[in-house]
Amino acid sequence: QVQLVESGGGLVQAGGSLRLSCAASGRTLRDNAMGWFRQAPGKEREFVAAIDRSGGTFYADSVKDRFIISRDKAKNTMVLEMNSLKPDDTAVYYCGATPRTAYYATLRYLAAQSSYDTWGQGTQVTVSS
Repeated sequence: QVQLVESGGGLVQAGGSLRLSCAASGRTLRDNAMGWFRQAPGKEREFVAAIDRSGGTFYADSVKDRFIISRDKAKNTMVLEMNSLKPDDTAVYYCGATPRTAYYATLRYLAAQSSYDTWGQGTQVTVSS
């Protein structure tokens, strides 16, 4: 029922920062747990970060202490702040949403692609060395 649109991707040098947004229409983000996934050329889509309905956050080991996920409930938008970017962060980034979760979710649930009902079209992030 919710529709998602990612934005904010672009080209940045290693060590730089980028801010991705995921705008939602339909159901509000309060009704959904949200996640970011990414897919690099030749690789499978992988989990990056997620936020549950309570505001609890979860991160892949590869982005811990560098990325921050949050919600702007007033704008019905999810944000991923990316810092200290590395060339290995180059990928298409996708946001996903699912209402099928408890108020307090788990990493196991939110790190699984199969948990999400709706996906955005993706936004390209390219990090140069």
